[in-house]
Amino acid sequence: MKSLRVSMSPFVLILPLLSLLMATSADADDDAFLDCLSLRPNYSSSLSRLIFTPNNSSFSWLLESRARNLRFSTETTPRPLVIITPLHVSHIQATIYCAEKHGLQIRTRSGGHDFEGLSYVSHAPFVVVDMVRLRSVDIDVRNKVAWVQSGAVLGELYYNLANKSNTVAFPAGLCPTVGIGGHLSGGGYGLLSRKYGLAIDNVIDAQLVDVNGRVLDRKSMGEDLFWAIRGGGGGSFGIVVSWKLRLVSVPPTVSAFTVDRNLEQNATNLIHQWQSVAPRLPNDFYNDITIRRVNGTIRFSFRGYFLGGIDEAVPLMRERFPMLGLTRENFVEMSWIESILYMGNLPNESLSTLLDRTYQSPFYSPYFKSKSDYVRKPIPEIGLGGLWRHLFEEEGTSGRISFISYGGKMGEIPATAKPFPHRAGTLFQIVYEAGWEEEEEENVRSKRYIRWLRRLYKYMGSFVSKSPRQAYVNYRDLDIGTNNQGNLTSLAQASVWGRKYFMNNFHRLVCVKTMIDPRNFFRHEQSIPPFPH
Repeated sequence: MKSLRVSMSPFVLILPLLSLLMATSADADDDAFLDCLSLRPNYSSSLSRLIFTPNNSSFSWLLESRARNLRFSTETTPRPLVIITPLHVSHIQATIYCAEKHGLQIRTRSGGHDFEGLSYVSHAPFVVVDMVRLRSVDIDVRNKVAWVQSGAVLGELYYNLANKSNTVAFPAGLCPTVGIGGHLSGGGYGLLSRKYGLAIDNVIDAQLVDVNGRVLDRKSMGEDLFWAIRGGGGGSFGIVVSWKLRLVSVPPTVSAFTVDRNLEQNATNLIHQWQSVAPRLPNDFYNDITIRRVNGTIRFSFRGYFLGGIDEAVPLMRERFPMLGLTRENFVEMSWIESILYMGNLPNESLSTLLDRTYQSPFYSPYFKSKSDYVRKPIPEIGLGGLWRHLFEEEGTSGRISFISYGGKMGEIPATAKPFPHRAGTLFQIVYEAGWEEEEEENVRSKRYIRWLRRLYKYMGSFVSKSPRQAYVNYRDLDIGTNNQGNLTSLAQASVWGRKYFMNNFHRLVCVKTMIDPRNFFRHEQSIPPFPH
């Protein structure tokens, strides 16, 4: 990719544009911030198209259309004073400078999929930097690298890869509307992770704007900060503008299967065996299970994905997991890009769906609360039975549980190589979700389903990782050791969730934070804190 260095040619804003911005300001905070922006050098004449205040007709649409969890799009949800949609690195530099000068917090949003709305909600006065315009994808198939800006979504990356080659891919997640910036900041797992590691294991450079407005690449930021941004969680160290990715090879043909079982088909015993089988399959295999209550029973959807054809996949699964009873008829052959649609529950959609940033999958609820766990010892059948009983509770109709197999390359990489520590010895990840369709008066429904989810999570404590009970940072959970003001009361409090997300890597993250942002400008309810002065 061509260098993304900032042009420093000076620019003076014309007076009519300044008057327009001031007229649309809602209060003195807006006025001061917008005035500061207008006086910063290096802002282009397109400034009026980059800034949205509540008086802009597009403000609400821009804010809400990219909020993927409608729990954080209610009348009582705090709203930003301003939304900035930068076109250039200099716009980010000016926004950081003016926000800090006028005591405003920054929330940075790429795809808007964060589970607790932290990229577009704050309880202090704040502005949102929405990276939607910084979304270029520059692919070099010959050298198997790509520069991708943080505002691009996974679907755009995959679509562009498929247009270049049917045998080059990137190991990341399935949901096409997830933003690159947020996905890479926390880890990023998907169909190719057991073969090639996580998305962050394949990031080889980045461009970041720090609190002082410096534009840093891997060489200038140093290995400690480069380590931290690859899995240390978003919103702590600066704003990453773009990422250099190592691309990987995939065969022209891959194969996949989906097989449904229910409780009456001995599914509990099947899952008990799966826990030991799936993490030890060859690295070319990916496996997961989705568990839901359907029509008075529990339905288990076993899914598998193999980097190769049916002739190789079927005998392997018959040998390793004969109890599932797979046949050739259960498998489908396809290209890698077609498998993104198939495994992403979009089998009947065209490839152009990957470019639709507003796509809403019918398989996901508009309102939801999620939690995560990691399992290091197989859950006994009696423990699984208790899990099913929770799904049979009244609120269990809203629930969905996913088991995602680990092992392979993910477990071969040392736990300290990146901030993401859930490596060797992890059998699988669990994701719990309570979802519902609409809000009720005083959030009655959401409170009821969230209480159910918390009971389920408490029950599972006996069967998952311990000391600490681990969690995935990209599935933020504000039930864990936070307050509601965006300021941590102590480093000890932060370590409650910090140890769950990062285990022993948390201390190193705090050291990096202290080095790069000692004033703790980039912060939210679960951002990395610096050491106290």
